[in-house]
Amino acid sequence: MNTEKQNTLDVRSLSACALMAALTAVCSQIQIPLPMVPINLALFAVHLSGALLGAKRGTLSMGVYALLGLVGIPVFAGFKAGPATLFGRTGGYIIGYLFCAAVVGLLMKRGPFTFPHLCLSMAAGVFVCYLFGTLWFMALTRMDLMTSLTYCVFPFLPGDAVKIVLAAVLSLRLKQPLARLGLITED
Repeated sequence: MNTEKQNTLDVRSLSACALMAALTAVCSQIQIPLPMVPINLALFAVHLSGALLGAKRGTLSMGVYALLGLVGIPVFAGFKAGPATLFGRTGGYIIGYLFCAAVVGLLMKRGPFTFPHLCLSMAAGVFVCYLFGTLWFMALTRMDLMTSLTYCVFPFLPGDAVKIVLAAVLSLRLKQPLARLGLITED
């Protein structure tokens, strides 16, 4: 019986990972196109993944998202997919989603599940995503740091602040109902 209960939790947990990967795909399509990097809502879903699923499952959900796009399912911004997108100039940000979810999940495990702690954890996750993505962008485009920040970071800061606040509020509202349903568990 205990094994059956554990398997049920595993199936539900994996279902939650799949849902977060799907939510990320949907949020990626809600975008404002810019010349180098589009503004989209993907990080909103990444924050939710890390906060609600924890580091391991949040990272797994972002890995599923990245693999879906890699094999050709158009989940990336602008309905793009494939290795050219994942390993292209903006692909570092997609890979950065894994690190962002992991950082949010790890920091949330170490502190209280409160609005300020959620916001700080998500801000740290965004920093890691930006760091990885911007370094990747710079390596592929050969642009200097200030030009890369102008294309890849500065235009996104106000929107990311809003995404953090909204994801923190939604995480607080969803944690207990999702836990009661068995969709999320502690790492």
